[in-house]
Amino acid sequence: MRLDARVAKLVWRGLALVFVALGVVGVFLPLLPTVPFLIAAAWAGGRGWPALEHWLLEHPRYGKHIRQWRRGGAVPRRAKWAASGMMVFSAAVVLLADVPIVFKITAPLVMGAIALWLWMRPEP
Repeated sequence: MRLDARVAKLVWRGLALVFVALGVVGVFLPLLPTVPFLIAAAWAGGRGWPALEHWLLEHPRYGKHIRQWRRGGAVPRRAKWAASGMMVFSAAVVLLADVPIVFKITAPLVMGAIALWLWMRPEP
């Protein structure tokens, strides 16, 4: 294996580990989503750590959601409601916070666009 291929493999593995770590933190912090980070970890793992990708795809709790996303970008309705609720809460916090007006306008607009995209995703 060439040096640059080994470096690329290490970079993909490092990125996969970062995403797994964020996913693990998300298990304990309700404000941080778990599954999107594990989807990203499986994606990075598929490029540099096939064993990790396989483990994530077969995980008893999260593997189903990763596979559903890969098959067609499906997001369960419960996840859509949870994400939307958190975005509404976050937008309210931003609107009540002492931040510049541009942030008070931009953040809720971005969250609204993300929520719209999320609700347009198919459901499993």
